[in-house]
Amino acid sequence: MDGGFSSLRLEAVGAVRTALVSAENLQLTLKTELSQEEQALTHTSANSGPEETHRTGGIFSVLRNEDLKEMLESSKESLKLEAMKRIVGLIAKGKNASELFPAVVKNVASKNIEDPNQLIRASALRVLSSIRVPIIVPIMMLAIKEAATDLSPYVRKTSAHAIQKLYSLDPEQKEQLIEVIEKLLKDKSTLVAGSVVMAFEEVCPDRIDLIHKNYRKLCNLLVDVEEWGQVVIISMLTRYARTQFTSPWKEGATFDENNEKAFYDSEEEKKDQVEAKPYVMDPDHRLLLRNTKPLLQSRNTAVVMSVAQLYWHLAPKHEVSVVTKSLVRLLRSHREVQYIVLQNIATMSIQRKGMFEPYMKSFYVRSTDATHIKTLKLEILTNLANEANISTILREFQTYVKSQDKAFAAATIQAIGRCATNISEVTDTCLNGLVLLLSNRDETVVAESVVVIKKLLQMQPTQHCEIIKHMAKLFDNITVSMARASILWLIGEYCERVPKIAPDVLRKMAKSFTAEEDIVKLQTVNLAAKLYLTNSKQTKLLTQYILNLGKYDQNYDIRDRTRFIRQLIVPNEKSGALSKYARRILLAPKPAPVLESAFKDRDRFQLGTLSHSLNIKATGYLELSDWPAVAPDQSVRNVEVIEPVGSLPSLLLTYSVAVVHTYSDEFPFVCKSSDQTWTVFGFSESGSEDESDEKSSEESDKSSSESESEQKKKKKTKKAPQKKAKPTTVNIPTFGPVKSHELLHHMTGKGLSARYHFPRQPCLYQPNMVAVQVTLTNGSDHSLEEIHIGDRSPASLNLHCFNTIERLEPEASVTVSMGIDFSDSTQAANFQLCTKDDQFSVSIQPAVGELLMPSSMTEQDFCKEQGKLLGMNETSLSLLQRWSHWQFMAFTHVLLFASRFAGRTVSSGALVLVTAESRESSTALLTINTDKSIMASMLLRDLKQALAQA
Repeated sequence: MDGGFSSLRLEAVGAVRTALVSAENLQLTLKTELSQEEQALTHTSANSGPEETHRTGGIFSVLRNEDLKEMLESSKESLKLEAMKRIVGLIAKGKNASELFPAVVKNVASKNIEDPNQLIRASALRVLSSIRVPIIVPIMMLAIKEAATDLSPYVRKTSAHAIQKLYSLDPEQKEQLIEVIEKLLKDKSTLVAGSVVMAFEEVCPDRIDLIHKNYRKLCNLLVDVEEWGQVVIISMLTRYARTQFTSPWKEGATFDENNEKAFYDSEEEKKDQVEAKPYVMDPDHRLLLRNTKPLLQSRNTAVVMSVAQLYWHLAPKHEVSVVTKSLVRLLRSHREVQYIVLQNIATMSIQRKGMFEPYMKSFYVRSTDATHIKTLKLEILTNLANEANISTILREFQTYVKSQDKAFAAATIQAIGRCATNISEVTDTCLNGLVLLLSNRDETVVAESVVVIKKLLQMQPTQHCEIIKHMAKLFDNITVSMARASILWLIGEYCERVPKIAPDVLRKMAKSFTAEEDIVKLQTVNLAAKLYLTNSKQTKLLTQYILNLGKYDQNYDIRDRTRFIRQLIVPNEKSGALSKYARRILLAPKPAPVLESAFKDRDRFQLGTLSHSLNIKATGYLELSDWPAVAPDQSVRNVEVIEPVGSLPSLLLTYSVAVVHTYSDEFPFVCKSSDQTWTVFGFSESGSEDESDEKSSEESDKSSSESESEQKKKKKTKKAPQKKAKPTTVNIPTFGPVKSHELLHHMTGKGLSARYHFPRQPCLYQPNMVAVQVTLTNGSDHSLEEIHIGDRSPASLNLHCFNTIERLEPEASVTVSMGIDFSDSTQAANFQLCTKDDQFSVSIQPAVGELLMPSSMTEQDFCKEQGKLLGMNETSLSLLQRWSHWQFMAFTHVLLFASRFAGRTVSSGALVLVTAESRESSTALLTINTDKSIMASMLLRDLKQALAQA
């Protein structure tokens, strides 16, 4: 109690001193004459003398504290300052003033919490929430609620941090804190998102109903949230997804990396898909995977690790490999980061070796690595070993055995034993190599070799009697107790196969029995018992001698073992019926040991967690739930949005672009965006900038859950004031429908068929590559293995291949991504699509439009760049079309709102500027300015054909 009072006293003194300094700075001075109210409040203490104080004791102290509380709650600054001075006097005399602490804190913190400066408001709340005194909990709760509605997102972020502190101080405030969390979860600021999710995880992680309405918003904000907030949000969304979506790991399922059509498919098409596919990924599930994928390029290792574990636990098996390259990149970080990453890779490599096999050299041990890093790399190499690469790995292990790091050398020998166990083709090779290590000068290496050889010999004991004899000859030179015990166990277990050597070894052990380690003594007793049962004529006296020595040994385990063995193998009146079964007990065949990875059972924990790292359930660990058999209702994530009706110019533009909509399938000049506006290269027609941002975010939430028919109904019923349209630039345009092309016919591919399309999105692998997505389908009645890209033509073709597909079941499909650098040419990219048994020559030829990407620029910059590309860099074409009056009017509207289009070539980044001008007599002039003259000619030709077909 004294310690508690002293701490409270110190805190109160500090608070009061702060208040006094503030008062002096504000030049608050006491009045020379007190008012009647002030005199009444101070009358008691003024008239009481020492005798009365001594006589009343505690009662007087309570009354005085009540008076001081009234003074602190007064509206007059003079009374508050007088109360502060008296409190300081009480503390100086050693009196208990802890009851006044809330009132003092309230006076000190209240002004700062209401300060116009957001930094001061946030700091005041941070200090207040850091005071670990239960008596001020009500004040802290009021401050948090007020800060949660603050106009500053920084203050709201601080209030989310304070929620966790208050909950740890007083868990009974949980219900009120949940109300604050629910309010903050609706916050649209990226500054608040990570902090409030952290508060949610601490206070009410099981209340997933609070996440439903905010799920899509969190997915969309994820890229812009600060890094540590991203880690928390991804972890929470991983647990959420495991409760709301069905498993994507079902066999025979067909997947598409860009499942955009799921948002717009009609009801009939959806029914056909359900009948054809046993599994269709929920659009919200795909939204989470798609929005977290860019974070694999994050500079923060924790973010990359979080995305990797999310893909491991949520993504379809054929998509998990996208995290491989990012995880390998983290191995260049500090050894602390390497340790955690390697632990997770070790767990992943057990189940899916193909993910990391192409990067096997990244796990080779370096001389500068620490021992624990070396051991983990060794574990991963052992997990990746198979018939194809075992020779390479064993050569690497031969170098590791010679390492000066004895612990690492011993771990390498264990790894060799695991390889020999898992791959039967190299068992004899590994065994012979381990026998050669028995002559090594290092005792640690010899001892570990003996232990591993013992385990391997149990698998094929009849074929390796010579090895047992060889080990018996080396027995005198081996001093490590575990190795000596292992040799004794081997000789005893297979004593009938070495009848001449076993008794001699027992004779030697009888001489040195008293000087051996306990584990060696136990195995000596076992060896004596087995030889007594199989060769009692030669070993009966030796056995009795060893049993007598063990009877009086200092270790009680050896004494107990000796008494048990004596009663078991030497029949007498007291031994009973057990001695009849001595041979069956001691000489029973033992199963061969299974050499398994130490990380085999760690998959029960979520990757990247402390529990996974320690292999035990840590405090606060939240387990991942199993996938639900039936997905819960996805409508709980729908958010009602009142959307404005499109403006008249927007509707005109939508109708106008329909004239050239046919060409949008081949070339991304004209593309339909999700909000029904049309993007033409770098420009779009939409509402004001704020309206556009708000509308796009709301539409993205809405489109992931509602069908097209439902959206049309709502557009008819909802109305809002119309706003004048303004042209705005588009940074990341959304392209319209894409056309699929046949890459390989199933008849030519012996059951394997392939189609490809250009997703018209930036390539993730290299910025100068064109993204290509290939859908592979197995139409045969047997599985296809090791589908990969083979030779390419020309050999200098820059091509990013997809990862090898280890197995594709019959009637199954998989969509993979590639990147091709066409070097701004429409020349076909030729390569071989290979399976384990066959090779098929295929080619991908792009349309000229697929070699371009939109570019945003102002009208002033457009004219400036166009002026630089005149003369030979300018190509024009006059169009004469027999359009109807309405078609020509529509095309005129297109030119009215977007007559200039800008783009760049994907490979070299060369600028391509297109200008369209309407003229009299139903003619139009198309002009292209670019230094790529051949591309300009092809572009004009394609545009002319598209307009002719419109």
